[in-house]
Amino acid sequence: MLPFMRCSLRESWSPAGRGKDHAPSVDLLCARQPRAANASHGEAVPGSGVTLDCDVRKESLAIWKDQTFRLLSALIVGAISFSVSAAEQKGSAAEQSKVSGVATAESWPMFRGNPGLTGVSPATLPSSLSLLWTYKAGGPVKSSPALVDGKVFIGSDDKQLHCIDLKTGQKVWSLTTEGEIESTPLVLDKLVYVGSSDGGLYAVEAATGKTNWSFKTEDKILGGPNWFVAPDGKAKWVLAGSYDYRLYCFDAVTGKTNWTYETGNYINGTPAVAGGSTVFGGCDALLHVIGLKDGQKIKEVDAGAYIAGSGAYEGNKFYVGHYENEFLCADLEKGEIQWKFKDRAFPYFSSPALTADRVVFGGRDKKLHCVRKDNGEEIWSFNTRGKVDSSPVVVGAKGREVVVVGSEDGNLYMVNLADGKEIWKYEIGQAITSSPAVVNGMVVVGSEDGNVYAFGVKK
Repeated sequence: MLPFMRCSLRESWSPAGRGKDHAPSVDLLCARQPRAANASHGEAVPGSGVTLDCDVRKESLAIWKDQTFRLLSALIVGAISFSVSAAEQKGSAAEQSKVSGVATAESWPMFRGNPGLTGVSPATLPSSLSLLWTYKAGGPVKSSPALVDGKVFIGSDDKQLHCIDLKTGQKVWSLTTEGEIESTPLVLDKLVYVGSSDGGLYAVEAATGKTNWSFKTEDKILGGPNWFVAPDGKAKWVLAGSYDYRLYCFDAVTGKTNWTYETGNYINGTPAVAGGSTVFGGCDALLHVIGLKDGQKIKEVDAGAYIAGSGAYEGNKFYVGHYENEFLCADLEKGEIQWKFKDRAFPYFSSPALTADRVVFGGRDKKLHCVRKDNGEEIWSFNTRGKVDSSPVVVGAKGREVVVVGSEDGNLYMVNLADGKEIWKYEIGQAITSSPAVVNGMVVVGSEDGNVYAFGVKK
């Protein structure tokens, strides 16, 4: 998804107040078990709650035997407790691996695949793909797809949210709004959330398309919604930015507004979430770091120019391009730009994909760029024949990763992450500004020719 921007920078503006956030992160936390202690020198035994003292006198043999018996009993109880705790943690980890709203090999539930917007899929793809089906919408498809439970969810300029069978390409249902839908849907716990140019955020049942709740902002919503676990650790909250300058936070189930944060201009993209905060840019040329708990400002970083797309948030770093021809890495802890990448005088609308040591993003210079994550030095670039506003997805096991991305030259490309060499391409013919969604063996993407395309291996 890439929003059409109508930025008008202002010299003065009044953001929301300052604050600090202590909300829990959506990152999974694993409790450490106590380190096994030496039974001598007065060190603690895990699970026993006692301290051993081995300086026992011969004349106290009877007492020593009694203490030894008690200790062995404690050790046995401690070992049993440790085993139960480990089993509980294992079960918890198994459940956590099924968390809704995060990409797996079989699902791609939101823009860029996860709340940090890092654009990486654990799925695998063959080196060559065939066209499996096309689905005709009633207008250009600039929205990017979400793939969950064998269904494709995607918006169109025909003002509809479409639900398509992933296997057959047949329509399941559609929801009609009052404006074009460039927003990428979020699928979370059996509900689908999507913004519309009519200013509405819609929450509908994934199975039927029936509206669960909706909320009208004062201007269009072009970016995709995001989500996080609420401060109580139970509920889930949904974020969406609007052209009314505000970022909204809703209860995912009820649609109740938890808080709003006002910026100085339009919010174009999807807010990224990590570490108890959300980060986004917009037409006020600032990176906003906002606490998830209460919507209060933590920090602002001057980006130097207005931001058209969405950034990726990982650790204390935020990666994003802007309209004045630079791609940035911001150190949010220090509140400063760590490095800048600039090639030619063309802006960056594409959102980046992050690997352990690389950042991959498209540019309006008609290139796909791969740079070092630590300093922004270019590793390789891949030339297309059109602007690359589509956001790349990195797919595959470490050492065998590929990058999938569309271009306004009408081609969908697959290139090698290691060296940027072309592996495969398919000519659709008209511009691809939609970003691909990937699950095992399949890629789905929209095109401005009004079609949704699915690629895979024909059986």
